[in-house]
Amino acid sequence: MRILLWGFLIAGGLAVSVLLGWIDHPREFRLDPAITAELDHLKLMRNGIGGAPPEVDFALGQPYETDSYNLSQGKRLYTWFGCPTCHGDGRGAAGPSFLDGWWLYGPEMVSIVASIRDGRPHGMPAFQNRMTIEQIWQLAGYVQTIGAYSAKVAAPGRDDAKHTRPSENRAPATIIFDEGPVGVHPEQGPEP
Repeated sequence: MRILLWGFLIAGGLAVSVLLGWIDHPREFRLDPAITAELDHLKLMRNGIGGAPPEVDFALGQPYETDSYNLSQGKRLYTWFGCPTCHGDGRGAAGPSFLDGWWLYGPEMVSIVASIRDGRPHGMPAFQNRMTIEQIWQLAGYVQTIGAYSAKVAAPGRDDAKHTRPSENRAPATIIFDEGPVGVHPEQGPEP
């Protein structure tokens, strides 16, 4: 009798576990090709600074900014494609820093995606022929996380290597960015 009771309890526990796992939506590691193609339709302003992301990004719930899986993939891509060579750990090297509080083309996702996809003058190569558009969005989400002014709910995992700055989910730019008086940066150009 006691064994039968334990059997029912174990079976019931397994059934509840399976039900809870089924209720949680499954993670999609790859998007439908039609949806992925829509990610490439950015609405940039004429000067290439800022714009509007494709509507599919909002329909998906902005997964490249809010999903830890996509941010972790972006972190992996950051290393794989040699971004630390120019940008270091986000503090800059040959390329600009993500932590200085001033982004030449803006910290919005659309600007970062356009910079990675199309490249920028004075050294930033175009990656549109080396990465898929979904990988570009993942990388852009991670880059935005590096220089975030406020901590996000989702963050990539932290490496066990030597830490030279706080992890991405600690919003390191908040520490060193003092907004001060807001003005037009001379290299940014005219307002759109």
